[in-house]
Amino acid sequence: MHAPVDFHHAARDTGAVIAGIQDEQLSWPTPSPDYTVGDLLEHIDGLSLEFQLSAHKTALPPGAGEVPEADGRNLAEGWRERIPNQLTALAGAWADPSAWDGETVAGRVPLDAVEAGMFALDEIIVHGWDLARSTGQSYNPDLRAVQACVEFLGEQPRNPDLFGPVVPVDDSASPLDRLVGLTGRDPAWIPEI
Repeated sequence: MHAPVDFHHAARDTGAVIAGIQDEQLSWPTPSPDYTVGDLLEHIDGLSLEFQLSAHKTALPPGAGEVPEADGRNLAEGWRERIPNQLTALAGAWADPSAWDGETVAGRVPLDAVEAGMFALDEIIVHGWDLARSTGQSYNPDLRAVQACVEFLGEQPRNPDLFGPVVPVDDSASPLDRLVGLTGRDPAWIPEI
């Protein structure tokens, strides 16, 4: 994997999905069984800031404790504008080639900077898919970024704390379906509302 990988399309595409979510959809289920749409938005709200710090190789501020479990009831006002703006800022932070050099920290976990960047990109793309699928929106992220994530995750040791078991897909599956399957999601998932 050679970095940097451009986040801008992924940030824009996921931001557009977020902006299209309606209030009544916040309680709807997502492909991540423990998360509602609102929970997932709250998760993205936090990770978009944490991975900016990772790109800048800045630790969490003093006194910042463990990140609480995502809970849509904690989703702050203005999320339709704030989260897409934070995703754009995240893409800008990882556009700096120095973000990909050396070591950094994601949350409180030390990581190779390339790994942190790729995990951040994967989060943006896959959670964009989660939200689009949950709310019935179209979603066509940048193929190059999706393929980079497929290659990256295919090389990583499987961590059951991060992903569910791989969901097998046909050889003819799209790169996005392969990525979704690698993260433990069923590409054919539809919400039961």
